[in-house]
Amino acid sequence: MRRLRAVNLRELVTGSPFICGPDTTMLEVSRSMTERGPGSVAVIDGRELVGIVTERDVVRAIADDIDMATTPVRERMAPDPDTFDPETDVFEAGEFLLESGYRHLPVVEDGVLLGVVSLRDLLGAVLAATDDT
Repeated sequence: MRRLRAVNLRELVTGSPFICGPDTTMLEVSRSMTERGPGSVAVIDGRELVGIVTERDVVRAIADDIDMATTPVRERMAPDPDTFDPETDVFEAGEFLLESGYRHLPVVEDGVLLGVVSLRDLLGAVLAATDDT
């Protein structure tokens, strides 16, 4: 019989979130994603989360033949992303991803971005939470 250990998003947020400002160019963001490995970068203006740029946004920008070196992320980001409380259960978060088609969940507590949890992070947590007994 399989038992599932309760896991929340807080457990999946590790290290500092990958962030940039709204005037960062798409080229800079794409290079950061390539060098550092995140599938998304949170866009912060001051201390406020104002958007998110994902690998899909980069691919779409290239397909639209924009000038990656001069186009700021504010023109291509998903503005005002949905955010999630760190106590959100991974299964609830997974259901949201399935329904919305999103692949990244910004986790925010008291207005502060703690990190961005990816679909891969959620899948790993669900698999790790499954305990054969």
